[in-house]
Amino acid sequence: MQMRSKRPILAAMATMAAAWLFTVTVSGQAAPAGERPQMSEEAFKNIQVLKGIPADQFMGTMGVFSAATGLNCTDCHTEDSGGDWAKYADDNALKRQTRRMVLMMNAINMANFGGRQVVTCFTCHRGNSRPTVMPSIDLLYSSPPPEEPGEPIVQAPGQPTPDQVFEKYIQASGGAQRTAALTSLTAKGLSLGFSDADKAPVEIYATPLPQRTTILHTLSGDTTTVITPTAGWLAAPPTDRPLPMLPLTGTDLEGAKLEVLAFFPARLKQALTNIRVGYPTEIDGKEVNVLQGTIAGNGTATLCFDKETGLLTRMIHWGTSPVGRIVQRVDYSDYRDLAGVKLPFKWTVAWLNGRSSFELTDAQANTPIAAARFNKPAPSTPPK
Repeated sequence: MQMRSKRPILAAMATMAAAWLFTVTVSGQAAPAGERPQMSEEAFKNIQVLKGIPADQFMGTMGVFSAATGLNCTDCHTEDSGGDWAKYADDNALKRQTRRMVLMMNAINMANFGGRQVVTCFTCHRGNSRPTVMPSIDLLYSSPPPEEPGEPIVQAPGQPTPDQVFEKYIQASGGAQRTAALTSLTAKGLSLGFSDADKAPVEIYATPLPQRTTILHTLSGDTTTVITPTAGWLAAPPTDRPLPMLPLTGTDLEGAKLEVLAFFPARLKQALTNIRVGYPTEIDGKEVNVLQGTIAGNGTATLCFDKETGLLTRMIHWGTSPVGRIVQRVDYSDYRDLAGVKLPFKWTVAWLNGRSSFELTDAQANTPIAAARFNKPAPSTPPK
């Protein structure tokens, strides 16, 4: 996926900085078991419209603004906010205009579509800070770019059933017996963010419960993401993110759990309901079967399986925000055998305000992992 130079990139400043903007009051997502999520107005200052949603959904909403307008964090905030998180709370004319636009958008949806989210920021802006008014003759007479799989689909006539697609996937991955016997993954590798100059070491610990702990060792300190069946957390250095500990909730958490199961093929189908197969499409010149289902939290996941090999090549999952869909995409490649199961040794995660690639250099299957590995992480501290 190509990203405009003005869009936010993986640099943590750009990834989380827009956090003090605007929104509409909506009901929050479900909290992880035993833990109440921090609401946007509790985590950040000067929240006037986007109240009542968890902080992680609020950050995803900032990504929707970025993707819609093609602007990055400091484009929307004051120029001197780059080195001071508190400055992101300062008001300016663009923030005030955006608040008015959000209210206008929701009024349109309420008056014309019964409150359904049909019109979003992206509907008009399409990656530009100002909506384009002039029709494009070149666009009219040229071939449009391919649409990325992810829009809601129905079971298409003449296509395989979901069971047939998953059966081929399991056979391609090593068969039912071997995939069911995969109980853990312990791995080391390297990660490269969209704006990073150098790769950073990464450790991964995962089980099919689903559980996964990812520890990224950066120059500013460790960034640790922990996913469990009932909760998730992101702990990052305070220099990198405005919230050093961010609980993951709702479809953010459910989407992350689905990503864990991409490494445990026998469990992937069980995470989806209302599964249907649409018409095939192409990704990077290869034909893929497109399968879609619902994940917990009322999110949507689209899985693309290589029509020839049967292996998973792309996963897209999304949930809603007050201003549009919060989308994340994972592309998988370099499948290798591990304990008789074919697993991707390279993958790229792209979301609305960042992108990061991973490659495994060492991986072990079915080794014991201490339960403490999946505890809530401690706050990150700068390296000595």
